[in-house]
Amino acid sequence: MAGQHTRLLAAVAVAGLVLAGCGGGGGAGDEVGRLEIMAPADPGGGWDQTARAMQAAIDGAGLADSVQVSNVGGAGGTVGLQKLANERSESYLMVTGLVMVGAVETNGVDKRLEDTTPIARLTAEDEVVVVPAESPYRTIEELLAAVREKGKGVSITGGSAGGTDHVLAGMLLQATGIDPGKLNYVPYSGGGESLAALLGGKVDAGISGVGEYVEQIKAGKLRALGTSGPKEHPELKVPTFAKLGTGVELINWRGVVAPGSISVAAKDRLVELVTAMHASPQWQEELRKKGWTDTFQTGHDFSTFLTKEIGRIKPVLQEIGLVS
Repeated sequence: MAGQHTRLLAAVAVAGLVLAGCGGGGGAGDEVGRLEIMAPADPGGGWDQTARAMQAAIDGAGLADSVQVSNVGGAGGTVGLQKLANERSESYLMVTGLVMVGAVETNGVDKRLEDTTPIARLTAEDEVVVVPAESPYRTIEELLAAVREKGKGVSITGGSAGGTDHVLAGMLLQATGIDPGKLNYVPYSGGGESLAALLGGKVDAGISGVGEYVEQIKAGKLRALGTSGPKEHPELKVPTFAKLGTGVELINWRGVVAPGSISVAAKDRLVELVTAMHASPQWQEELRKKGWTDTFQTGHDFSTFLTKEIGRIKPVLQEIGLVS
């Protein structure tokens, strides 16, 4: 029954899209069958995976005549954000996420997420702090105490400067009253490089999405000290930072936005399309295969969430000296 209900929801949403496309007035309604999804990063990363998972689900559920994915990499997604600002199609989506919130601030760009049309939040992934298996630090409290005592003598690696991993490091220091100036953060372009640094003994600790480190944790090569989500991660069974008393909670969320210039009718059609995709068995299978947490949220709710995220990330970046 659940599968039939899901297919019915998807079919109803598709019917609504078709009817909208048949209405008079031209514009977005005529273009709803041709959707483009931009991943504002090079192929292979989380944003690219999200865009291609959306493409597979929309194609598989028959929700659009054609779906194309393009990649526009550079500067934490802000090169893609600039392109989005100049896009005139009303059937166009760009994948975004928490990393871009920080990149907008650290790169000082003139086009911001506030200039886009929020469509939907899709997924989230917990962050995890790890140390090599032979590390003397067995708890997050011990690691932070070492940072308090040794300052830059303790190195913590993660993704790009100003990204989710860096922000989490800053939040943990901020929450425990440690001078953010003591943070020795070693940025890498991705989880694979930071993993190599950890396993090679080049750094003391690492931060990344759970998916980047989980296999090495299970293999006993890394020790997880805590996760950043609201609930205990089902695979890791280690405490959350909130439960450990820091009050820190951060999820590496991903979603989609549209050009800021689109009409209200076009926005509604894109929300309907993504809602139908979310309801489809194809998308639910993508979530299962990727191990992503479903945090679906659309329209005004997503817009409100985005505003709050921007408001809380900038002060952290200021504390760790990345923005003035």
